[in-house]
Amino acid sequence: MRRDLPEAPPASIARTELAALTVDAPHSMAGYSRARFPHWAQQGQQCDTREVVLARDGQDVVRDEQCRAVSGTWFSPYDDRTLTAASQVDIDHIVPLANAWRSGADTWDTPTRKAFANDLENPQLIAVSAASNRSKGDQSPDQWSPPSRAYWCTYSRAWTHIKHVYRLNVTEAERDQLNVMLDTCD
Repeated sequence: MRRDLPEAPPASIARTELAALTVDAPHSMAGYSRARFPHWAQQGQQCDTREVVLARDGQDVVRDEQCRAVSGTWFSPYDDRTLTAASQVDIDHIVPLANAWRSGADTWDTPTRKAFANDLENPQLIAVSAASNRSKGDQSPDQWSPPSRAYWCTYSRAWTHIKHVYRLNVTEAERDQLNVMLDTCD
């Protein structure tokens, strides 16, 4: 059975979560490094977080003895593309690591940053096309939104929920764009 990223709360709850977030200017990038967020942690059976998400989000995924996806298909909801090779797929952090740093993760300890970077319980990790993930980079929704407007509702609910769960800040422009995107849920 195909399973996408863990379900975010409905729009009505996302709006409540968004209203509760602290609006603040972005923190400094001083001290930031992706290495400060130990990602692709081992998840058991020789599988790291990336491989778990590839299997979760793909269809007919076949893995080798090292848990690497060797075949399958993946649908990238950001840009409505079907991908037929794991090399075409990136695992996106819905709230990027650098955005989290600017939003409050700069004050976290390493175990919290590791949990954030490998979160399989909340809607934080999703398999998408490498092209869409690289286009997004570390931008917030006011700077980049999925090209597929049909995905705006899910994306904004997931982004808002992750910011809420981890008590991260939002900028005013980010909050405003999230409200616009949440309007697509109605």
